[in-house]
Amino acid sequence: MSNDTRVAVIGGSGLYLFDGMADVREVVVDTPFGATSDAIAIGRLGDVEVAFLPRHGRGHRWLPSEVPYRANIWALKSLGVTRIFSASAVGSMKEEVTLAKPVLVDQFIDRTFARPSTFFGQGIVAHVSMAEPTCPALRALLASQARVQGIDVIEGGTYVCIEGPQFSSRAESFMYRDVGVDVIGMTNVTEAKLAREAEICYATIALPTDYDCWHESHDAVSVEAVIATLSRGIGRARALISGAIAHLDSAGPCACPNALRNAIMTDPARIPDEARQRLAPIVGRHLG
Repeated sequence: MSNDTRVAVIGGSGLYLFDGMADVREVVVDTPFGATSDAIAIGRLGDVEVAFLPRHGRGHRWLPSEVPYRANIWALKSLGVTRIFSASAVGSMKEEVTLAKPVLVDQFIDRTFARPSTFFGQGIVAHVSMAEPTCPALRALLASQARVQGIDVIEGGTYVCIEGPQFSSRAESFMYRDVGVDVIGMTNVTEAKLAREAEICYATIALPTDYDCWHESHDAVSVEAVIATLSRGIGRARALISGAIAHLDSAGPCACPNALRNAIMTDPARIPDEARQRLAPIVGRHLG
């Protein structure tokens, strides 16, 4: 384990290892929240050390509700990660959000209900801002790479995150379209919330693989349709993330690294030792 691990990639459906990583080794991190989705692969992309974690585990073993999100983010934070790029398959909710065209998500609507989405509780309370839930600096870096590489992307978009594992009913699909969302998925909002609490910059590339079930001229979403379209989007996501990692020095400033400043409400004198120890990588610098 190296102290200079600073960037992580979380892969979703179809992205289980990041191509081009050299000197790859695997580490297993013990966390207060149980095991991570899989062993974390650490290698180098150029001069940058990168940690890679498959969200659903190799072989796609975990349902969206079963993914150990807290363990994943806690483990990456403990490895010194300060930036996370993620990629995931989603459904398109608009005609103009064409299949395999990457969407650089900037907003979320959370419709999940069966998974923990905070590190806090059990003696320590904090409320972080999610007004801008993905890192604007990382989004700008990905957008810049898209222009450099000639990859057509949608800069900004709203991702509605449902619990799953079932796809939407047609009534639900039309309801979300009425709200104005751009894509629909089952994972990323939970990662975004936990990354914000951990003061890690987080950006997600949403890869539309289907039109959910609202589109009259397309079949309802199926696993076969998702897999058939995914490979095109995955190649674009790899290229965008690789380019962004190679140009991290050009990323602008953001507020993500100080998300907990003034967010912890609990009197430090009343925070249990167990809570301090459990969240040490996350809150340690704020509690002295």
